[in-house]
Amino acid sequence: MSKVLINDIELYYEVHGQGKPLLLVAGLASDSQSWQPVIYSLIEHFQVIIFDNRGVGRTTPQDIEIVIPKMADNCIELIKHLGFKTVNLLGHSMGGMIVQDCAVRYPGYIEKLILSGTSTHLSERSKALLSDWARYLDAGMPPELWYKNIFYWIFSKKFFDNPVNVEASLKYAIEYPYPQSVAAFKNQVQALLDYKSTDGISALQSETLIIAGEEDLFFTMEEVRQLSERIPSSSFSLIKDAAHSIHMDNPADFTDCVVKFL
Repeated sequence: MSKVLINDIELYYEVHGQGKPLLLVAGLASDSQSWQPVIYSLIEHFQVIIFDNRGVGRTTPQDIEIVIPKMADNCIELIKHLGFKTVNLLGHSMGGMIVQDCAVRYPGYIEKLILSGTSTHLSERSKALLSDWARYLDAGMPPELWYKNIFYWIFSKKFFDNPVNVEASLKYAIEYPYPQSVAAFKNQVQALLDYKSTDGISALQSETLIIAGEEDLFFTMEEVRQLSERIPSSSFSLIKDAAHSIHMDNPADFTDCVVKFL
């Protein structure tokens, strides 16, 4: 558990395990701890680096300018700080967009790419949904209702078959000791609304795995497949019993997919 000063932020990160470095990049409102369902399986095979994106968790200050390119720059600066020449890079959702930007602008640092539950840009429906989430939070919606509303969009039907797990997840989210500020959430949302991958993604040379959740409502299977159509050396994997939060819904199949690819 460490922090490093990178330009205008103190970035929180953790390094676990040994082997080829694998950097995990989390999505909207998620920090390093969102990888807990898979990290212990992954460190059996790789040296895993997790960190808190700008605007979330223990990276400070939270209320700062947030755009996808700056988040990508932070990833590369962390790689440099840790002394790695190259890494395998895995990004989920917004993290997948950050990873795309890393690969386009810093290809020399990337060996293999994994893009999970993400696409080249947001659909109009997803833009409206994120804008509403920000409005609800700004308006003071009770945390229990706010998180439940998000859960309906990011978790699979199977997740809701276990009320005990649902309540435990809700309690964890509400009582999390490193909450994201309202301003930081709104800034991350705006970064997503503004993002659209560049034409450079069609020239990527890194071997790429694209993972979709069969029940994903936020980035549908068709939207995720758009990446396969744009990235030349890519393969596609569909995870069953998983919605948008693929590595949380089905950590076993997700981990197996990642390990086999890498």
